[in-house]
Amino acid sequence: MYLLVQSLVKIFMLLKYKIYFHNKEKIPPREVSLKGGFIVACNHQYYWDPPIAAAFIKGKYSFMAKASLFENKLFAKLIRTLGAFPVVRGPGSEKAIQRAFEDLQKGRIFMIFPEGTRSKDGTLGKGKSGVAMIASMADAPVLPICLMYRLGGRKRRLDYAVGDMIPASELRIENKEDRRELKRVSERVMGAIKELQEQIYKEVDH
Repeated sequence: MYLLVQSLVKIFMLLKYKIYFHNKEKIPPREVSLKGGFIVACNHQYYWDPPIAAAFIKGKYSFMAKASLFENKLFAKLIRTLGAFPVVRGPGSEKAIQRAFEDLQKGRIFMIFPEGTRSKDGTLGKGKSGVAMIASMADAPVLPICLMYRLGGRKRRLDYAVGDMIPASELRIENKEDRRELKRVSERVMGAIKELQEQIYKEVDH
């Protein structure tokens, strides 16, 4: 059921957008993505970023979504089917991090948007500590992805760039209270996403 819904979402996205892939060969092979246990870290501009980012990497996903998105029962059922679970910012975030850890242990792909909020103009923000804590807890590698939307023609253009998987060994933190280490890991992930964004700009402008 899950993979069927994911396939339908993929078809919808292909109809809605003219998609240009960058580094498509870096998308994990099917046998790796279906096994899961890694994190997809992506920049964030629109509510539909999660299904778009997930549409081209097969596997069962898990991702956090604002609790308010679950108020509509029909929409809540759809995003739960796609792997979403509600998160309340503040004290409740610890439970969300634990849930992400457990889902990774179960072989799911955990998707996270390190900036923590959507960017209205596409400018990358600073990465929050969540991605660092989850990656370190689960000892999981991170696959960076960058999405860029552009107007043009009958379809909107979508650039979809995939980076090299960041090994778990580069993301380990001995003390999760160490802010310098949390910052280091967050910046490592956001730096990889920024490199992909710069690659898109360079390739599109030339």
